[in-house]
Amino acid sequence: MAAITTTGQLPAVPVAQQDAGIGQYLTFVLSGEIYALGILNIKEIIDYGKLTEVPMMPPFVRGVINLRGSVVPVVDLAVRFGKGRIQIVKRTCIVIIETESVKGCRQDIGIIVDAVNEVVDIRQIEIEPPPSFGAGIRLDFISGMAKRNGSFIILLNVNRVLSMEAMAALEFKGDFNSALPGANA
Repeated sequence: MAAITTTGQLPAVPVAQQDAGIGQYLTFVLSGEIYALGILNIKEIIDYGKLTEVPMMPPFVRGVINLRGSVVPVVDLAVRFGKGRIQIVKRTCIVIIETESVKGCRQDIGIIVDAVNEVVDIRQIEIEPPPSFGAGIRLDFISGMAKRNGSFIILLNVNRVLSMEAMAALEFKGDFNSALPGANA
């Protein structure tokens, strides 16, 4: 796999690909598994840097960073998925993602990943529905599974994984596994 540079500029999706049912996804490694997010949600990729810890946050919120004058919360996806904290190594980076709340407000959130791989084209017909069991993470976090080079890529539903409403509810409920509807699926 080719490495991605951290220029902060991702390639535009050509109109011909949009019409053909092809989506572009950024693939990354997290706890030994390959995951992907649609590139339209991704603003940039930055090297892992110093985080400012914020008291009384859920365990998966590692802290905040200052990104060009904006405070951006940073989530450890491994903890969010119940897999333990990511060990920070040379290839660890933060992917800045733009999410949208139920109320239509946009929020930038950083996610810590073990390593970023590449941007891949995945045709809609190559995407299978999430498995009914055995994925290792909540099913409502998965939008589909794509088979590539003999292995699966787990396509994440960014608006479920990083739902600001659900994460805020976790802070008050203290129940880190069931804040979203369908969590017990």
